[in-house]
Amino acid sequence: MSFSTAIRVYWEDTDAGGIVFYANYLKFFERARTEWLRSLGVQQSALRESTGGMFVVSDTAVRYHRPARLDDLLTVNASLQEAGRACLTIAQQAWLRPAQAGGEPVLLSEGTIRIGWVEASTLRPARIPADILEALKKTP
Repeated sequence: MSFSTAIRVYWEDTDAGGIVFYANYLKFFERARTEWLRSLGVQQSALRESTGGMFVVSDTAVRYHRPARLDDLLTVNASLQEAGRACLTIAQQAWLRPAQAGGEPVLLSEGTIRIGWVEASTLRPARIPADILEALKKTP
């Protein structure tokens, strides 16, 4: 199961040639993960207050297939690949929407992002609260 959200490519996302700068795919992935969590009732801004913890990115691996361009409308997916007690591995993809790709979606970029749970005050690893883990496993 995966979560999808639409993301428009803006001028600020591109280089001088109108091509999405490679590092901005990580921003797109971050936006999709945040919206995925929000859809599950997990507000990152409230996590620190309610639990004393927060998620931090500990590892990324991204593969680029095709470029996105200025004004493209993308579909960016996030799906839980692995859930441990202190970290999650999330598979993500950025697709050019079918209407802009001649009828078929085109895979632009894919990657895995590993996020760990830490105590906000010390940044030391900790266990992800059980209620958050349960919510993450119920991805729509």
